[in-house]
Amino acid sequence: MKIIMTGACGRMGKEVCAVLGEELACGVDAAGEVKKIDDYAGEADGIIDFSFHGAIGEIAAYAISRKLPLVVATTGHTPEELAVIQKAAKEIPVFFSANMSIGIAVLCKIAREAVRFFPDADIEIIEAHHNRKLDAPSGTALLLAKEIAEERENVQFVYGRVGQKVREPNEIGIHAVRMGNVVGEHEVIICTDSQKITLKHEAATRRIFAEGAKEAMAFLLGKAPGVYTMKDLIR
Repeated sequence: MKIIMTGACGRMGKEVCAVLGEELACGVDAAGEVKKIDDYAGEADGIIDFSFHGAIGEIAAYAISRKLPLVVATTGHTPEELAVIQKAAKEIPVFFSANMSIGIAVLCKIAREAVRFFPDADIEIIEAHHNRKLDAPSGTALLLAKEIAEERENVQFVYGRVGQKVREPNEIGIHAVRMGNVVGEHEVIICTDSQKITLKHEAATRRIFAEGAKEAMAFLLGKAPGVYTMKDLIR
């Protein structure tokens, strides 16, 4: 397969380009030789987007015009940008995940199953990333929280804790830590009055996200229009 990589000059973009090797059709980046995706007119089988969430309109429009499957690996999309992704999925297959690590997909599955066994447990999610990450909490932390929320009713997300207030039973606490050069750490704590379960995933290198994005694209080829996620990939 031949893949267009958007965000090719970023930290993750460089990792994906390295993983793709000869399968890289073109690298697009504001700092690169090809600055806009519309400037590329060569042959390609799909697009992997690791650029910036605000670019999704241009990228999705190009993917639709060329009938190319699209892997969206950026996070922090606004409601309007999410609507662009949903609209595009009516015409092309779109793989959309807040985290391209298969390990995170497994963590989501295990955490959801564990919560099911402890319906009254307190649940806290802690995520840590490098000090240059813009969005907080991470898209992956929100992904974990939303997965867990499927097992409970009337869930309330609480971002950090400040002031004087007793914790409510239906809360899921979500906490963001920014420090150094941490690639990505996500921890789910399930705690009752008598026991505590801690589930944690640590990314040792950004390469795991690049490999996951490549697997997502391979999975997407030949699929019908629609939105696909890591759930579909590991199923």
